[in-house]
Amino acid sequence: MAICEKCGKKTMFGANRSFSQRSTNRKYLPNLQKVMVIENGQKVHKVMCARCIRTMVKVS
Repeated sequence: MAICEKCGKKTMFGANRSFSQRSTNRKYLPNLQKVMVIENGQKVHKVMCARCIRTMVKVS
């Protein structure tokens, strides 16, 4: 579900650490956005991370 269609970035898992160093599970979600992209002359809806969108704007 939460995967960038360009680079494949997805949810990562880690741990919250409190002051007492007690550990609880958490997940790190990528910053995904819905974007309209032109591919082969067609407008296509894609789900991409913010980094890929920025890179795409820089290149074009």
